Amino acid sequence: MNVYNLFLLNNYSVPFSLTSLMACLEKEGFKTKPATVRGYIEDLIKAKIVYECNRFDLKSKKAIKRDQKYYLSDLAIYFAMNTDNRLSFGPSLENIVYLYLAGQDYHISIGRIGKLECDFIVRKQNGEYAYIQVAYTLQGEDEKSTQKIKEREYGPFRDIRDGYPRYIISLDRYRDQQEGVHHINAIDLFLGKETI
Repeated sequence: MNVYNLFLLNNYSVPFSLTSLMACLEKEGFKTKPATVRGYIEDLIKAKIVYECNRFDLKSKKAIKRDQKYYLSDLAIYFAMNTDNRLSFGPSLENIVYLYLAGQDYHISIGRIGKLECDFIVRKQNGEYAYIQVAYTLQGEDEKSTQKIKEREYGPFRDIRDGYPRYIISLDRYRDQQEGVHHINAIDLFLGKETI
């Protein structure tokens, strides 16, 4: 496995741009062309090792091929490639939610609203949209950290002007429904007890 693929596999569920990867590689002493790196990424996509999720421009209602995210088809791939077996819960849950949504035949994009990011913008088969934030939990160690987490998760929804539904998916058992946002437990969603 080459350094380009390892970088991508180690940074699943994280916004990615080819330009930033090229700058990082150059800083580390690797010299290559963007077309070469893109070719390796395309090979991972064709082999169904990763899925590419493009950014959605909320103003033009179009997908843009930059600042995309990549999701692993199986989280075991990450562990097979690394000696560090600690799980990063937030990105892992986001990856699992992506796989669930893809399995439900939603058209999935990531969204940027100003400087804030909406984890997923999904389009249903009937053409309606929904906005989704994924968080491991909305509860911090204390009240201040809890408020910071909630602001990060609820914040992007405030700048969306249409009336499509908004969801936060987390592993919290107790719901924190505010500002018209539906809070869904991820396990209940996966078991079909909740729907989007």
